[in-house]
Amino acid sequence: MNNKFDALKDDDSGDHDQNEENSTQKDGEKEKMERDRSQSSSKRKVEQFWRFYSHMVRPGDLTGHSDFHLFKEGIKPMWEDDANKNGGKWIIRLRKGLASRCWENLILAMLGEQFMVGEEICGAVVSVRFQEDIISIWNKTASDQATTARIRDTLRRVLNLPPNTIMEYKTHTDSIKAWEEFHGLVNSSGR
Repeated sequence: MNNKFDALKDDDSGDHDQNEENSTQKDGEKEKMERDRSQSSSKRKVEQFWRFYSHMVRPGDLTGHSDFHLFKEGIKPMWEDDANKNGGKWIIRLRKGLASRCWENLILAMLGEQFMVGEEICGAVVSVRFQEDIISIWNKTASDQATTARIRDTLRRVLNLPPNTIMEYKTHTDSIKAWEEFHGLVNSSGR
C-alpha cells in the first residue's frame, strides 16, 4: 500500500456483515453506557441533595409565612429572570399538613428527572401560609401546551393527588400584570 488512500478502498473479503453486526453491537453498548451514566448522575444528584436536605426544617414544621425556593443553578426565583420570563407555573393549594410530603416528592421527582421535559423545569416553590400551603413548579415556556400538560400530569402522579384536586397554571406575564395592578402601578387598562 504505497498510496495513503489504499486503506480506504472497499475490501472484498466478505466481512461486511460481521463488521456491521459489530458496529450495531457497539452502538447498543454505547447507548446502554450513556443510559447508565445518566442514571448514575441522577442518583449522585439525589444523594448530594439529600445530604443537605436531611438537615433542613421541613415546610410543615414552619409557622407563619415562609417560602422555600429550589431552582436550577443560575436561575433566580424571579419572574423577570431570563429563564423564567416566557414561562409560567403550576400552582397547587394544599390543606395544612400535606406540604412536607408533597414538597419532598416534588423535589425528588425534579432531581430524578421524572418530568421528562428536558431543560423546561426551572424550579419549585413551597409557600407556607396560615390557612393553607401552596406548591408551585416553574417552567420556561408557557406557550408550549404539550409540555405544560406533561408537567401537570407528572405533578399529579408524583404528588399522588386526588383527581378532583384543583391545579392552576399561571403565566409569569399574568402574574406581573396582577402584581402591578394590585400595587397601583398600572390601571386595569394596562397603562
